[in-house]
Amino acid sequence: MSTADPTRFVLVGTSHPGNVGAAARAMKVMGFSDLVLVAPRHADVLVQEDTVALASGAADILVRARVVATLSEALEGVTHACATAMTPRDFGPRTHAPRALFPELAAGRQRVGFVFGSERYGLSNEDVYRCHSCLSIPTPADYGSLNLAQAVQLIAYDWRQALGGYPVTPRTPDPALADAAAVQGLLYHWQRALVHIGHLDPAAPKKLLPRVNQLLNRAQLTEEEVHLLRGIATSMLKR
Repeated sequence: MSTADPTRFVLVGTSHPGNVGAAARAMKVMGFSDLVLVAPRHADVLVQEDTVALASGAADILVRARVVATLSEALEGVTHACATAMTPRDFGPRTHAPRALFPELAAGRQRVGFVFGSERYGLSNEDVYRCHSCLSIPTPADYGSLNLAQAVQLIAYDWRQALGGYPVTPRTPDPALADAAAVQGLLYHWQRALVHIGHLDPAAPKKLLPRVNQLLNRAQLTEEEVHLLRGIATSMLKR
């Protein structure tokens, strides 16, 4: 287990190749790369077309992934294994919500392995007992079924956040807002266009123009947007 990436994702008995690919993608987008499959249904799952397609840019995760026969092999080097199971086991490890456990786990500098069961049956009792803790993703009581790759994504995200997360790239500055003169020019342009198409009676304008004026003010239009709307008004005047 690499010290540079002390987190492993273990998929036990996976049956659908697409889920393996989607799980690899979920891992990579959160900065994790250590994937181990335990006795998957298809021995060649890492190279199947659906797997590669659903990985969508995370093929390097598949290339480095390993297939092993037992969970014990998959957890070699792991110091804290977390089972993912919706239903707590009577004699299993304590069940936690991910965000309740992860801060303490991250502070302990453990080599962590997250263990996910098969799509149909989940993890066996024996697999859960092999782990140090159990994770249950909070869901509504009447529907707690998550797709395997979705569960991997949620766990990967919460774990990355517990490890410090990634900085959010600041937004680029908004384009320059149009000044009052530009907005008034647009309003007069639209007034002519609305009269031209018969939508506005210049003899009885009522409250249409003041309302349009307020709408434009609330919109905080940029200079580019004013040009766009003027172009529409020009097209209306040519009809």
